Amino acid sequence: MKSAARKIPDAQLRALALKALNEERGNLEGAAAYAAIAPRGHRANVARAVIAFQAVYDYADALSEQPDSDRAGIRRLHQALLVALKPGTPHLDYYDHHNRHKDGGYLDCLIDRCHSAVSLLPSFHVVALQIQQAASRIVTYQCLNHEQPGNSYRAFASWACKETLPGSGLRWWETGAAAGSSLSVFALISAAARPTLDAAHVTALDRAYFPWIGSLHTLLDSLIDEPEDAAADQHCLTALYASHEEAAGRLQALALRAVEQAQALPDGDHHAIVLAAMVSFYLAGPQGNDPRVKLVADAVLTVFADRAAPAMFILRARHVTKRFHRQGPAPRAFNSQS
Repeated sequence: MKSAARKIPDAQLRALALKALNEERGNLEGAAAYAAIAPRGHRANVARAVIAFQAVYDYADALSEQPDSDRAGIRRLHQALLVALKPGTPHLDYYDHHNRHKDGGYLDCLIDRCHSAVSLLPSFHVVALQIQQAASRIVTYQCLNHEQPGNSYRAFASWACKETLPGSGLRWWETGAAAGSSLSVFALISAAARPTLDAAHVTALDRAYFPWIGSLHTLLDSLIDEPEDAAADQHCLTALYASHEEAAGRLQALALRAVEQAQALPDGDHHAIVLAAMVSFYLAGPQGNDPRVKLVADAVLTVFADRAAPAMFILRARHVTKRFHRQGPAPRAFNSQS
């Protein structure tokens, strides 16, 4: 994908595409984890599909954060997510309403990769309806959450309230967060690799990931990005909680429901392990020393007990290694002896 991104003619689009691939590499790795849940013979195609889909999502998101983006342009751009999950659908002019168009076929290429991979999954037709609904929720989330700075959450809140399950106790922004998560798409693509897949399995996946697992996913991402969003005057969902303590309590409650829902699924242990790895990815990062993040980590990681421990250890070691390579070894003291 990087080689294709480097060939984008427009310098700004090229820079955004490469930035999305580099800075959001963790998203691509997390997507690939869902291939492990699929039957062995179809894991490669699941990995290709979910990585391509997430690359489209990250690229569209990066473009949507540009100052000249508007709701019409954001919606049009994110139609790419719907097309990517509907093999045989012709490409659109995804850059309609955007000032820049010359991507050298980069976005079409990512979508075609997703098309070719999902077309080879034996039960993709069984998940087709639910996966389009999941992608449609992402499109709406992106349009409403990328309102220009200074605009209120009124439209987003109105839509999310209607999507909130009666009796769930969810705040509107927790439901809205669930809509923005790509994990439901990954879970459905992985399930589509099963030669025999029934409607009950698909329904169970959809209900587990939307809202519970998806909400926890997006809110953890929001938590990590909160300082950056504040500096850029962008919307931040975790900032809507009344206090850091309330945020920690609510994310712990969501984690409890997410684990419960994951374990109840077919292959529930696999879904729970991937969920624990996702949580660890966010909480093991360099932001872990931030009191806000530490408060949430202390609350959420207790839900996963030993399941998250290996992932937290590996990811923390990985971050230390990256920091060491960036900074280089510490200089030796003048009086040190060889």
